[in-house]
Amino acid sequence: MRHWIIAACFLAHPAFALDVPSADIVFLGEQHDNPAHHRLQAQAVDFLSAKALVFEMLTAEQAARITQELLADEAALEQALGWNDSGWPDFSMYYPIFAAATGASFYGAAVPREETRGVSDQGLSAVFGDGAHRFGLDQPLPADQQDTREAMQMAAHCDKLPEQILPLMVDIQRLRDARLAEQALKALQDTGGPVAVITGNGHARKDWGAPYYVTFAAPDVSVVSIGLGEEGASPDGGFDAVESTKGVDRGDPCAAFDKS
Repeated sequence: MRHWIIAACFLAHPAFALDVPSADIVFLGEQHDNPAHHRLQAQAVDFLSAKALVFEMLTAEQAARITQELLADEAALEQALGWNDSGWPDFSMYYPIFAAATGASFYGAAVPREETRGVSDQGLSAVFGDGAHRFGLDQPLPADQQDTREAMQMAAHCDKLPEQILPLMVDIQRLRDARLAEQALKALQDTGGPVAVITGNGHARKDWGAPYYVTFAAPDVSVVSIGLGEEGASPDGGFDAVESTKGVDRGDPCAAFDKS
């Protein structure tokens, strides 16, 4: 299995020097609607010569549609993926990541909506299915972590959620984290790595996100996670490194909640 030394030369500021352990899997966090983050991710994918990419934004079925021919045609690739009908930010932000991954294999880790809906009545472990024990999904979170994560969900939704739904929201987050970890490990097994994972900063947290589940399931696999923040808003989560870019004007994020 190959090991790669991850250096920070792909980050925005060349003076930002970083030596971190060699890694089989590299998580590249993001704020989904920040174009600068996707440019940095594309640079990282190119620098790593990643053999596989795992996308939070794609289902396995979507990822299977990607061909080398499509990678050369932004419009055709977007159409094949149905990206701009998916609710994710415009494909033009993400296309440089795909274009930097010529020759790589692609994996989708998106959890279908019907699965997230099933968590409330079937339970987290049952919905994940085979391998739930491998990722510890059959065990509750430590009480302090559960409380912290419920509070974060409430804050992220502008304090508008009913309190009784908060444990479900945390379980769904765990489901998505574990699915990302599962697909990253599959990609590593299939290709030998290095594997780059494109996902939001919340899923890229090393303390309890997808990197945690990779390490829980496969302690011998080396993992690096890089968070991408914005000026004045650095993501938490035990990242190996965090780089900040200019922010994006999002207006009032709570306005939609106030209207509803």
